[in-house]
Order: sequence, then C-alpha cells, then structure tokens
Amino acid sequence: MKTTTPKIIPNLWYDREAREAAEFYVAAFGNGSRLTNITTLHDTPSEDADIVSFTLADQPFMAISGGPPFKFNPAISFIVNFDPARDPQARSHLDALWTKLSAGGTILMPLDRYPFSDHFGWIADRYDLSWQLILSNPAGEERPFITPHLLFVGEVYGKAEEAINFYLSVFKDTTWGSVFRYGEDQVLEKPGTIMFADFMLEGQWFSAADSAYPHEFAFNEAISFIVYCRDQDEIDAYWDKLSAVLEAEQCGWLKDRYGVSWQIVPAEMDEMLRTGMPEQIAQLTQALLPMKKIRIAELREAFYG
Repeated sequence: MKTTTPKIIPNLWYDREAREAAEFYVAAFGNGSRLTNITTLHDTPSEDADIVSFTLADQPFMAISGGPPFKFNPAISFIVNFDPARDPQARSHLDALWTKLSAGGTILMPLDRYPFSDHFGWIADRYDLSWQLILSNPAGEERPFITPHLLFVGEVYGKAEEAINFYLSVFKDTTWGSVFRYGEDQVLEKPGTIMFADFMLEGQWFSAADSAYPHEFAFNEAISFIVYCRDQDEIDAYWDKLSAVLEAEQCGWLKDRYGVSWQIVPAEMDEMLRTGMPEQIAQLTQALLPMKKIRIAELREAFYG
C-alpha cells in the first residue's frame, strides 16, 4: 500500500548501526512506533549502506549506515514533549523513556526541576544522539510529541532568529510559534537573542535557541533534513535558496548558510527504493552517486531503463 510521506523528515547518519539503532528506538518509544522499510545500497563509497525508515510516535525518521565520517552532537537534538494535558501519566512515561535512553548513554542535563519545566533532562543515548525529555506546561500551546531542536552556537551564535526567518521565507505553509528571549540578567547571553523559539515548516515543527557558552560542537551532516520534492522545478528552487557551501553538495545533500544540512530529493525516489528490484536499486545508486543536485530524469532513466 502506498503511504503519504511528509514533506520534511529528519535523517540520522550512523557508521554501521542504522538498523540496530532504529530497532532500539522503536522498542524504547513503543506506542505504535515501528520500522517501515529497510533497503540496502550496494557498492557505495561506504560499501553496503542500509537505509532504514522508521516512525516514533507518529514522527517519521530516516537513518543510513553511511560510514564513520559524521558523528552526532548536541547542536541538533530531539525534544520529546510529555504533555500532562494529553497524558495523565506523562511524568511516569517520561521517566520510563529516560531509563531506556540513558542505558549506555551520557547525561547532559540531569533529570530534575528547572525554571522552564518541573521535570526535564537532556541525554545523549548509546549512539550519541541527543534527546531532551520535558514535562510541558499543560496550559501551553499543543505541540507534537517529538520536535527537532537547533542550537546556534559558536560562529552562528545569535543567528537563531535570522535563521528561522530565512527558513520561513524558503518553505511554504510556515508559521512562527512561541518566542522567548534572553534578558539582561542572563549570564554570557546577549539580551534579546533567542532563549527558545519554535516554528513550523510544511507541517514539521522545529525549535531553536542561541547559546553563548563555549560549546565544542557545531551543526554537521550527522543529522540532516530530507525535503521531498514533487518535480525538478521544486528541487531546483529549494537547491538555489538553501545551498551555501559548494563543497558540501553531493547526492542531493547540501549545507545552508548556518551549517545545517538538507537533502533535496524527489518524492518518487523513496518509492523506487522501497519497491525496486535489486538490479533497479543498483542502477539507481550508480546514477545517484556522481550527482550533486539530483536530476530526476536521469534517475528515472537509470531505474526504469
């Protein structure tokens, strides 16, 4: 059965553990979470590469076993929003997920009471992927259970608001959400910069913050955002607006002016990977590898002959 794919979904880059990690997350989150597809690409620069699709509590993800070049760090994390207004057992469910994700992981902020939440913790799991588990204010605006979070540090510190406005100008069906700014009393932080803000692009909610603390990380390709396009014109339009680092352009990947990575791909390629015969997928892979911006006509010719 053909399923409807969201416009934007997060992609996670692992060395060789994409399938293992997806199975771990599906088991940890439960509640309808599931693996949806596994396709293996052969003869890539990373040898055989598994591409794994999975869903965690209605949030679709993609993961790839792409080799060792990229490592997760807290520049992009995932906020998991436990809302007592929707779940009377939100706190106990948060604690249960924390226990599962913390096994073999690293605590970045202990599970505790903070000014912004009665119960919050930030952890890097056994694969170094970062999660922020928060007991949200039941009187606040409703948000999805899982939201990607962008932390603007180092060279891009203070640019969270600029970046949000840029993304809102690039995509359609967008909106600002909540905005909280640093005040004069915040240590190190520049007053008026973003303490927390969220925004929606094409149905996918994101959040962002600035942090002036001396973090030793930055955005990289370990987490990217796949944008599914209906045709070549749409690919061209997103590519022209988002791509800002020529040397990062490869196989539909690009890096924007803030260092965030995106994959601009035709929606039909996902269907090809899920339904193609092994020889069709092999031909598709070999056509894709030398490309920078994807050319749909060439992919179709390689896949269908």
